[in-house]
This record gives sequence, structure tokens and C-alpha cells, in this order.
Amino acid sequence: MLFGFILCVLTLAGCLLFALPPAWFPPSITAEAVAWDGQFARTLWICGAIFVGAQLLLAWTVLRGRTRHQSNKSGTMSHGHRGLELGWMTITAALFLTLAVLGSRGWARISTGTAGKEVIDVYAHQFAWTFRYAGPDGIFGHTAVEFINDSGGNSAGLDPADPAATDDITAANLRIPAGRDVLLRLHSRDVIHDFFVRELRTKQDIVPGMEIPLELHVDKPGSYEIACAELCGLGHSQMRSLLIVMPAAEYDRWKQTR
Repeated sequence: MLFGFILCVLTLAGCLLFALPPAWFPPSITAEAVAWDGQFARTLWICGAIFVGAQLLLAWTVLRGRTRHQSNKSGTMSHGHRGLELGWMTITAALFLTLAVLGSRGWARISTGTAGKEVIDVYAHQFAWTFRYAGPDGIFGHTAVEFINDSGGNSAGLDPADPAATDDITAANLRIPAGRDVLLRLHSRDVIHDFFVRELRTKQDIVPGMEIPLELHVDKPGSYEIACAELCGLGHSQMRSLLIVMPAAEYDRWKQTR
């Protein structure tokens, strides 16, 4: 009886944790992030209801089993019910597959790599981020590994002999315009890194030797932390930057004055 009572108390305590306002995530800043939050909430409520039901059923079974044991000294054993077992298995499988399909609409979306009105190159390396914008000519200059010089301020490897590269803008923080489509082209020059912004609900691996597109459309101006979410070496914890979402007009002025 004590075990059944403890199960009821623990179940009630678990319910209170969700009834009180939980600090799950910071506010989402894209339509995709809002959709993912909605899917997370639906999954959580479904799983929570199943958890509560299962724990209460277990507590009832314990209490009922003790009562039946005291009233029935014949030692009759229960051999289960095959129909109920198959039914629970079928329902569980159907629910799992349904949630997986609904959730895949967000995480399985494939970037086209061409929808960005504002194109920005992102370079990840141990243990910093570099962001490159096309200059007033609107053309990205040539880059190469042999031109990379962190101490000289050329983390992107801009070719000094290429006229198109002379007006390219490089920065340590990522600035994007609010309300516009943005295409990030992600690169790594050493190991696997991961572009992670909590408010975007997005984590994208960056693989050396590959250019990986990531499309954004953020309507809410503000500053949000960029972190590397892939263990990339001893300085991994220090590999942070900022995503600064600016009003479109302010963003245009910033680019013109760089």
C-alpha cells in the first residue's frame, strides 16, 4: 500500500511541475520556431497524459493487488491478456509514428539555398566566428586558404589581388535585417562546428569542405547568442558570438558606413 501511495504522490508532484509556468525556452523569433514550439507542446501534453495515466494505473494495480491477495489465499496467478497487450502495442506504435511524421515537417525541411535576399557567408574555426558581407558592388570577392591570417584581420581569407574582395565586409557578430529573407552560407575551415541560436530553435552542423545553406527570416529585432553546439576542441565553450537583428533601414545604413 505504501508503494502505491508513493506513486500517487510522485505523479502529483510531476503534474505540479508542469502546471506551474515552466522556463522551457526563450521566446521564439521565427515562424518556424513558433511551429516547432507548438509541436513540442502537443507532444509534451500527450506524453504527460500517458505518464499520469500509466502511473495511476500502476498505483491502482498495486493497491488492488494487495487487497485481492489478502482476500484470496488460493494463490491464483494472473497470466495477462493478449488482446490488451496487442492493443496497447498498436496504439503506442501509431501514436509514435504520427508524432514523428508531424515533427518531421520542421526538422526535415530542406533548404533550397537560393531564397535569400541577403546573402551572408559564415566562417567557423577554432574557436571563433567570422561573418562576411558583399560590399557596395554586391559581389563577393575570391577567398582562399592561403590568404587566411587571423592576426592580420583576414579570417575569411580574402584575396588581396581581387578587386571584388576589397570592399567585402567582415565582422565578428552576425547582423541581419528584420523582415527580410536571409541566406547564410556556412563554412568550416578545420573541424565540425554547429551553428546554434536558441531563439531560432535551429542547430546546423558545419562540415569542413562543404558549403551548407541555412535560410532565416526573423521579424523581431534584438540580440541573440550564437553558440557552437558541437564539441570542437579545448576552447569550445568560448566559441560564442551574437546574432543582431536590426530594423531593415538601420541595417542598410550599417552596411553603407562599414
